[in-house]
Amino acid sequence: MNLKVLLPFQVFAATSGVKRIVAETHAGSFGILPQRLDCVAALTPGILLYETAADGECYVAVDGGVLVKTGADVFVSVRNAIAGTDLGRLREAVEREFLSLDERERGVRTTLAKMESGLIRRFAALYHD
Repeated sequence: MNLKVLLPFQVFAATSGVKRIVAETHAGSFGILPQRLDCVAALTPGILLYETAADGECYVAVDGGVLVKTGADVFVSVRNAIAGTDLGRLREAVEREFLSLDERERGVRTTLAKMESGLIRRFAALYHD
């Protein structure tokens, strides 16, 4: 299989000769072998594992995203990714970087929603005056 890990503005990793891939979704982990049917999966922040004959098992910490398998090509599109060989450190990176980022994003979205609703109320008040 051919694996491409895509970030919003660059290709993070492109690997050919991948024998298997293991990814994490909301329903749990699942594996992809070369003969698997085409599929799409929503990924959660976690560890993406892939294995090649040359490098053995490789690990990439990924933020939430989408995995698409079409034929021999597998595309993983995520917001952020960190490569590494130590699973413990990668798991810590996922918890520290990606999950805390989600909390900050929720805070920003809440603030924006409050600002938007305040703006709409002011426009409504001007309209009724």
